[in-house]
This record gives sequence, structure tokens and C-alpha cells, in this order.
Amino acid sequence: MPLAPDPGAGTTRIAHVGLAVQHVEALQPLLTGILGLPSVPLADSDGAKIVGYAAGDSLVELLEPVTPGTPIAKYMEKRGAGIHHICFAVADLDATLTKCRDAGIQVIDPEPRLGAEGKRVAFLHPKSTAGILIELSEY
Repeated sequence: MPLAPDPGAGTTRIAHVGLAVQHVEALQPLLTGILGLPSVPLADSDGAKIVGYAAGDSLVELLEPVTPGTPIAKYMEKRGAGIHHICFAVADLDATLTKCRDAGIQVIDPEPRLGAEGKRVAFLHPKSTAGILIELSEY
């Protein structure tokens, strides 16, 4: 029996996990040299240098703060390095955001915006998601 359903239309999946790090280069020997993950070019966003690595059908995003006062910089000041967020890819971001609002889930981005992968994204506030920062991305 498979652990997860086969990907297909309408299937929500993990798109990526964002890791806040002091220096993106610090994990390169592990991710590429030992684990053999290929790098994926990503655009920097929200005051963070972003480097991606393909892990199967998902990405590991390393987020290095480069501008003070930005979301990743603030996170690092409070918590240090660690898992910053998880991103779920959904088929219809607008419909998913409507369902979130209808369920009383607080959204950070009232309207979708372009994310580091050039996809439409929106974040859900940790206050209404059991303390976890969740990003939604449209595939």
C-alpha cells in the first residue's frame, strides 16, 4: 500500500519546506555532496537569499536573511535557524483561501502574490494554524 496518493488533478501535496539559515552555503556539503540533491535556481524574495534543492517532487528552500527587519530576519532574531514554514501546493489558490477565511483561519496575504518560484502564493497566520506558518502555492 502506498504511503501517499498518486499525484493528480486536485491533489494537495507538499511543495517545499522553508529552512531559515544563517548562511545558505553551510548546508550545501550535506544536501549536494552527501544526499545528492540537485540545486534548483530560485529568485530571492522578501529580503532573503533563497537557494533550493530538489528532494523528489518537493523542494528544500534555504532562506538566508539579507535585509534587516524582513520576515526571515525577524524569525532568525527570535528563534534562530530552523524550520520556518511548510508550503502546500493546491490546485485553486483562490478557492482554498476562501475556504480558509470561511473556516476562520487568518490569512497573512489577503490576495495571492508571486513567490520565489514564480507561482502564486499566500501565507496563513500561525495564530490560527496551531503555531505553524503555512504557505499555500498554486500549481
